[in-house]
Amino acid sequence: MANRGRPPKQGGAVYRRKNSEIWQVRYKDQKGEIVRESTGTSDRQQAERFLRDRLDARDDGRLMTVLAGKQVTFNQWADWFLERRSKPPFRSAANHQVNLNALKFLRPVFGELVLSDITPEAVEDYLADRLKSGRRIHTKLGIQLRGTIKPATAHQEFRIFSHILNVAVKQKRLAVNPCVVVEFPVSVKKSTRKPHYMTATEQAKIESVAPSYVRNIVVMVSELGLRYKKELLPMTKEQVDLENGLVHIAESKTANGIGDMPLTQAAKEAFRRQMEETPGSVYLFPSPKAEAKKPHMTNLRKVWAATLKKAGVPYFAPYELRHRADSPNMPTSRTAPL
Repeated sequence: MANRGRPPKQGGAVYRRKNSEIWQVRYKDQKGEIVRESTGTSDRQQAERFLRDRLDARDDGRLMTVLAGKQVTFNQWADWFLERRSKPPFRSAANHQVNLNALKFLRPVFGELVLSDITPEAVEDYLADRLKSGRRIHTKLGIQLRGTIKPATAHQEFRIFSHILNVAVKQKRLAVNPCVVVEFPVSVKKSTRKPHYMTATEQAKIESVAPSYVRNIVVMVSELGLRYKKELLPMTKEQVDLENGLVHIAESKTANGIGDMPLTQAAKEAFRRQMEETPGSVYLFPSPKAEAKKPHMTNLRKVWAATLKKAGVPYFAPYELRHRADSPNMPTSRTAPL
């Protein structure tokens, strides 16, 4: 293949510029216009392989996508992704924060690379290094490293990274997602917590030792499947219609979750008890602290852990109380607002 002259009608050429060891390529795109690129290598065989890949991409109709990936760095694409695909209302604020946290570790490694230069080998090296890295703990003395991170943490970053690159493929900024051929090097089964389904025996033990308001929450969440932080704790008494056996969900994680929900008899009695136990407050669960930022409770972390310990029940998150409401026999369907 000649070093000089115009490229053949269907092929291309590799050549060196004067006083340079790096091979260049030139070829015609789908419109017949000449494209010149640096291969970034001084090896003639690698340069010819680079040219063949470009010609194959042109013949398959992927050339514009491949060239677009040479112009956008991962940092630039991550900024676009955060603005267009991560923030509310496209995704929840919590999901956006998870993406931001993952990018704190992805940007230093891949940030300056153009999308097309991210290889499966680079992704595998990143995962290997992350699995050996220390777990960052925030203390009064600053951030300290204790032990190593859980595989589930690295796996979450890998999933977010893959999702960002999948969007790049859909937006014609990348030809192929390199994460597709990467296998996560370790099992995440042992480090991933499985949902806990509360048994009737466990519920009886918890209710026997729990403070009255916690006992009411256990009944409400397990009977109706409410999200205790988002839907239950901020609830006002005006949202509860005991006469008609309905509770109005004013704010939820999803749009389908907003509406009126029918009450079971057990849930109706729990709401009645809670309303009677909090006279003078518009909230079902008013904050016990006068200087609190919000007028209602915001979490049950400490009291819940203490209650489970006293009941002799292994710890599980309060959120998992709603898993018992997954039974098809439970009347948890939500109707449109009245």
